[in-house]
Amino acid sequence: MKLILLGAPGAGKGTQANFIKEKYGIPQISTGDMLRAAVKAGTPLGLEAKAIMDAGGLVRDDIIIGLVKERIAEADCANGFLFDGFPRTIPQAEAMKEAGVTIDFVVEIDVPDEVIVDRMSGRRAHLPSGRTYHVKYNPPKVEGKDDVTGEDLVQRDDDKEETVKKRLAVYHEQTEVLVGYYAKQAEAGDATAPKYVKVNGTQAVETVRDQVFAALGA
Repeated sequence: MKLILLGAPGAGKGTQANFIKEKYGIPQISTGDMLRAAVKAGTPLGLEAKAIMDAGGLVRDDIIIGLVKERIAEADCANGFLFDGFPRTIPQAEAMKEAGVTIDFVVEIDVPDEVIVDRMSGRRAHLPSGRTYHVKYNPPKVEGKDDVTGEDLVQRDDDKEETVKKRLAVYHEQTEVLVGYYAKQAEAGDATAPKYVKVNGTQAVETVRDQVFAALGA
């Protein structure tokens, strides 16, 4: 099972990725993890990527594709893999296709922006323990206080409404075009194109999971 998981930040991709990984026994591959591993291992591509990142630049697509090819050749990818946050752009998707990296499914977890803003901006965290709450869906017993210690809860910077909206804007601008790119390929009947699946991510986590599995033929 080789698949790409698409969806806006906060759509619930991480949760669904865990279900998919467990069911199919495949690794989740993110470009961030790959870059860190290559830099740590001191591979030629890793060293090149490090030099670019140290200079504050964006790592070129050819380096990313090279890392992807190296990564999916490893033993744990024998049964497939799950790409999370890759490809991010159409040039990356095209380069991956040209490199002969085949994908079985593209799964989009679809959640409207206003729902994501509501989900994320309502999160509160107890940083020492990692416990999280939501002001609306999972409130603490005492407003603003951790249930166990009574200490203050905080809103992480990543969860602030303006930050969430900025991240969504970047997603719509850069990555959402991939949804159309893969949907068009599937509609055109391209035999090498991955099957495209769209699931409503506003449903219960288990319902989303079951619909994803049904679409994947599990």
